[in-house]
Amino acid sequence: IIAFIVVNEFCERFSYYGMKAVLTLYFIHYLNWDKDLSTAVYHAFSSLCYFTPLLGALIADSWLGKFKTIIYLSIVYVIGHVVKSVGAIPDVGDSTLHIALSMVGLVLIAFGTGGIKPCVAAFGGDQFDEENTEERTKFFSIFYMSINAGSVLSTIVTPILRGDVKCFGGDCYALAFGVPAALMVIALVVFISGSGLYKKSPPEGNVLVRVCKCIGFAIQNRWRNSKKSPKKSHWLDWAEEKYPKRLIQEIKMVFRVLVLYIPLPMFWALFDQQGSRWTLQATRMNMDFVMGVCFCVVKMLNALLILVFIPIFDMGIYPLIGLCRIKLTKMAVGMILAAIAFCAATVVEINKTVVEPSPAKESLVQVYNLMDSDVTVQFPGHTVFSDPLKPNEVTSPQKNMSAFHCIHTLHKSEGLTTIKMEDIQANNIHITWQIPQYVFLTAGEVMFSITGLEFSYSQAPASMKSVLQAGWLMTVAFGNVIVLIVAEGAGMEQWAEFLLFAGLLVAVSIIFSIMAYFYTYVDPDQLDKTFREDTDDEKVKSSDSKKKETVSLTDMPKQTKM
Repeated sequence: IIAFIVVNEFCERFSYYGMKAVLTLYFIHYLNWDKDLSTAVYHAFSSLCYFTPLLGALIADSWLGKFKTIIYLSIVYVIGHVVKSVGAIPDVGDSTLHIALSMVGLVLIAFGTGGIKPCVAAFGGDQFDEENTEERTKFFSIFYMSINAGSVLSTIVTPILRGDVKCFGGDCYALAFGVPAALMVIALVVFISGSGLYKKSPPEGNVLVRVCKCIGFAIQNRWRNSKKSPKKSHWLDWAEEKYPKRLIQEIKMVFRVLVLYIPLPMFWALFDQQGSRWTLQATRMNMDFVMGVCFCVVKMLNALLILVFIPIFDMGIYPLIGLCRIKLTKMAVGMILAAIAFCAATVVEINKTVVEPSPAKESLVQVYNLMDSDVTVQFPGHTVFSDPLKPNEVTSPQKNMSAFHCIHTLHKSEGLTTIKMEDIQANNIHITWQIPQYVFLTAGEVMFSITGLEFSYSQAPASMKSVLQAGWLMTVAFGNVIVLIVAEGAGMEQWAEFLLFAGLLVAVSIIFSIMAYFYTYVDPDQLDKTFREDTDDEKVKSSDSKKKETVSLTDMPKQTKM
């Protein structure tokens, strides 16, 4: 059964990461945006992809159920990919239409991928009975490996399709976006194929609305009667006059986990800069191969290391830690490793050597349509192409990338542009110096993300599993918002910005470790044994003996450890 879900996730992640692998280059090359705008839109799109899971969880838990939600939003996903691909065809309209289609496509993709994110993981977990805890843990590891397998393959294929395949007289972005669209269609077909084998849990009703009303009533009732009535053990207990004890207990469980989520966005603020700041750092380092290949290698390194690290941690490091009886907070250790990765990035950034241009090596050249990203500039002794990261610079395609040529526009007249060329030496830091920061960041991701994914599932009541999964994914969205605030508002040197992020994450990891130490694990399924099933319109009327009974979920067997 899980084979259908795992293959579906592999194809969907190929679709998502394949499109995202060339997205920044698409903004710069095709839409002619500068690097700051491209970075901002990139993180805004990433943020939207992780805000929309709340909507998907609401639809799944309150209306359609997980299975139908995945199918319907996958259709929206496919439509978004198609619109995005059409927007990348040069013959379709002008630049304004291309931008409009691209933005509409990205919004639809964000709603599609975000909407199914909390549902697929929770739906896979639903296929296991509670006594199959070990099998469910293995499923989440395989599930996460399928995500990164799709990412590895897609970050190799789509950049090749973009650069090596020529269509419409230039780089083939339409094909680079079209192949991910086809993979999303395959993902949808595979998932539907297993329909008859799935265990499908019906929706639990309008959960989020009930939760909000219960919280509102508890606050209101406490405000009105706090002076007249005796104190309650928990502020949500003020809702007992109107709402079932079971619902109140479930909300308490969700709140306790959500409070634990508060420090987590800082990790994702660092992690998601692989696709923006780290990629831009790579483009300004010394390379022994073509820049396009560099982008492929850098982007696939994290996903490739994930595939290597997951079995190493599951079969080697974690059992060894258990044998040594070492108690540690996996997610906090993951944060520390990510902070070390950014310290490594800071060292690389500081040691990058910028050589001043040599005034002695100047020449004047005249070319047509300089700002066309597809133009090849010919002049005696050289062939150069325009650098997408700096529209007024043209780079020489020398194999060792030991130097590039800076082009300054001097005069424009009737389509003829006079430019000045300056030879500038490249950085003396090789791109392989980025490998340590990827190793530390990936090790941190294994300890942080997989543990958090299963923890979110294991600590969620049956009626709110997708909602809590969405809460976990929203930490990623807020992490991207942090990047937007710091990167666009701080105005710092890049090395100082990296160091700031590292320092903030270390502080956050200490805070999270303290919070995790005092967290008590619960067994959500014990609710079925403790409470009778309640209806939406009737509150449970407990007997005198039941009133005296202390409801405790803390003595149950522990679930996924942080």
